[in-house]
Amino acid sequence: MANPKRILFTGGSGKAGRHVVPYLRDRGHRVVNVDLVPLDEPGVDNLTADITESGEMFNVMTSYANFDELEPGTGVPAFDAVVHFAAIPRILIKPDNETFRVNTIGTYNVIEAAVKLGIRKIVFASSETTYGICFADGEVDPRSLPLEEDYDVDPMDSYGLSKVLNEVTARAFQRRSGYDIYGLRIGNVIEPHEYVRFPDFFENPAQRRRNAFCYIDARDLGQIVHRCLEKDGLGFEIFNAGNDTNSVNIPTRQILERFFPGVPVTRQMGEHEALFSNRKIRELLGFVEEHDWRNYVSE
Repeated sequence: MANPKRILFTGGSGKAGRHVVPYLRDRGHRVVNVDLVPLDEPGVDNLTADITESGEMFNVMTSYANFDELEPGTGVPAFDAVVHFAAIPRILIKPDNETFRVNTIGTYNVIEAAVKLGIRKIVFASSETTYGICFADGEVDPRSLPLEEDYDVDPMDSYGLSKVLNEVTARAFQRRSGYDIYGLRIGNVIEPHEYVRFPDFFENPAQRRRNAFCYIDARDLGQIVHRCLEKDGLGFEIFNAGNDTNSVNIPTRQILERFFPGVPVTRQMGEHEALFSNRKIRELLGFVEEHDWRNYVSE
């Protein structure tokens, strides 16, 4: 690989991270996974640390990855990038205040340590839940569709709110530093073994409404993170991280008519174009979907 990077990755043992970390490793990067539990993957280094402890984040970002880095005798190598995925992954796991505390303080600690240590590329996980539909009380319509990154995000839950605040935190640190800090509003993550669920989505599409019918294949998410690491000079950016089409087998126009009647549609959309738009990652990052659900599921 022409430009291998030394990457600190928080939350690499989670549902998304355990696919993204090997993707980055397989492209020649050295990845140090920082999590409360290690990731058992060949060629991946692990450090156990808590993102809510600022000192631990400064420490892991100034740490050897493994014993081999002691051999040159030239001190601790610098990290080229930080990818921050660690979080309480949704509501209704921890109390709301704890979800908010861990996600916001943790993100502040990670970004602060990276910026103050001079790590000039930071990619962090935001969420589709910022759009305010997923964990809403009752059935909520978006103000417009498709969902694009300039939408005035307005969640009513502690998890989505924590992700909105994290975007603001990241923007503040980017303004101060001038570094590249990119946030990914990650859609509903689908692991390879989960495509068996899609026939049920087709049979009962209403269950996908809270996700605005979006999905992101965990391996395609790996590509998106890799492209963020390779793309320099954008400053602060937020990207929807989703696949090209919706997670059900009916045309976009029918989804709009059936589930979002009366919601303004701001532009013409393709026959199966995702309501959770990934146009920005395609245009700015060059994302090319590799894992359309149609490769794995018969309609």
